Amino acid sequence: MRLGLDIGGTKTDAVAVDAEGVIAGRVRLATGWGPDGVTRTVLDAVDALVAAGVDRTAITSVGVGMPGQVHPGSTHVLHAVNLGIADFDLAAAVMPQLGVPVGVENDVKAAALGADALRETSGGTMAYLNLGTGIAAGIVTDGVLWRGAHGTAGEVGHIAVDPDGPACTCGQRGCVEALSGGAAIARRWGRPSPLPVVDMLDAADAGDPRAVELRSGLMAGVAAAVRILVLTADVDVVVIGGGLSGLGDRLLNGVGASLEASSAASDFMRSLGLVHRIQLLPAGSPAAALGAALVGSTRTRETRETVKHG
Repeated sequence: MRLGLDIGGTKTDAVAVDAEGVIAGRVRLATGWGPDGVTRTVLDAVDALVAAGVDRTAITSVGVGMPGQVHPGSTHVLHAVNLGIADFDLAAAVMPQLGVPVGVENDVKAAALGADALRETSGGTMAYLNLGTGIAAGIVTDGVLWRGAHGTAGEVGHIAVDPDGPACTCGQRGCVEALSGGAAIARRWGRPSPLPVVDMLDAADAGDPRAVELRSGLMAGVAAAVRILVLTADVDVVVIGGGLSGLGDRLLNGVGASLEASSAASDFMRSLGLVHRIQLLPAGSPAAALGAALVGSTRTRETRETVKHG
C-alpha cells in the first residue's frame, strides 16, 4: 500500500493506493506550520488513514507533494514560504517514525504525475497547468516527469508575454502569473472578497470596465501558457488544475475564445487545434495526492537499488 500526501498551505489531502493503483482510502486534515508542524501533519495523516482502515503493516512507502523547491532525488524542501519552511529535510524527520521510504516532490510536479495517471488514454506527453495563487506546470512523457537540465521545465508562470503588462513579483512585467495568478488578480482587483476572482468575473459579466480588462488578461495569460506548452513540448493535452480550475466552463470557454482569437490570422496556429487540447481536472480530483504516492513508490525503488548495488 502506497500513501500519498498533498500538503497545501492550509489543508492536506492524503490517499492510500493499492497494488492495482486503486485509491483505497482518503482523508483530509489541517496543515501545520513550520518544520515541526509539517512533520506532525505527515504523521497525523498516516495515522488518520490507518484509522480509516488502512493496514499499517501493508504500507510500503509514503510520498509527499508540497510547495517549494525540491532538488531531484532529494527530500530537502527549500523556500516553502507559505508553510514557514526555508530548508528542511522532511524524509529525515519522519522516516524514523514511519519505518518506510519517504519521497518528496514539488506539489505541482507531483500533481502532474497524478493527473497523467488518471488520464483515460495512457502514453504520450501531457502538461499539467496549475492555476492557483501562482502559476506553474509539470510535463509528463510516457509516465515520466520531465524536469529539464536544471529542474525548471514547466515554469511558465514567469514567462513574460506582454511587455506592457502589469508588474510581476519576479521583477518582470507582463508575466503569465501577473496576468492570471490568483494572488495577482486579487491584488489588482483590490476589492475585499473571499473569492476575488469570482467577484471580478461577476463584475465583468455586469459590464464593469476594470473587471472586463482583468478578465481579458486572465484568459489571455492562460491561453499564452497553453500555447507555450504546446509549441515547446508538443504536448498531446494540457490539463488545467489548481484553485482557479474551479471556475469550470467560465474559465474553459474564456481561454478557448482567447486561443481562437489569437489563432484567427494564422493557418499554422489553427492547425494545432489548441482549443481541443485543453481539459479541466475534475473538481475534487485526488490527482495531487495520487501523484505524491507515485513519488513515494519511486523512492522505494531507489532505496532498493541502493541496497542492491551499495
